[in-house]
Amino acid sequence: MAAGHRNEDYPEEIDDQLTSFNSSVSSVKTMLEKLMSIPRNEEPQKLNPLDQAKLDLMSVYTLNSLFWMYLVTQGVNPREHGIKQELERIRLCMNRVKEITEKKKAARLDKGAAARFVRSALYEPEEKDDRRKSASKKKAEGKSDTPPSKLLKRR
Repeated sequence: MAAGHRNEDYPEEIDDQLTSFNSSVSSVKTMLEKLMSIPRNEEPQKLNPLDQAKLDLMSVYTLNSLFWMYLVTQGVNPREHGIKQELERIRLCMNRVKEITEKKKAARLDKGAAARFVRSALYEPEEKDDRRKSASKKKAEGKSDTPPSKLLKRR
């Protein structure tokens, strides 16, 4: 699969695909080596439970997906194997974690602020009627809130 070297065991048309597949497998191997080098007993202490669940689900899903690919390379139909149910179970767990994450991000109702907002938006006829009556009484008595000096300037 190296440039200039071609194996006669497979058709020439898939040479590029096999080269790409080989580089992908190498990068997966590198990533798995990094993941496996981290001590599992130290990592959970650094993460909160939700992040730990995400890490565990990602690891399990990745390994099961690799096993799915292994079954395909061995000529076994993975849809008829138990791995399909396991991947479905993991996917359901991932959806539950996603729902929990979304609930944490959802806006919370501040009941006190909502009550103040509604109270200020409602019409309260008694208070407004009282203000009008007191204003009309002042006018009737000849009292005004404006000082006399300003009244003279207006005239």
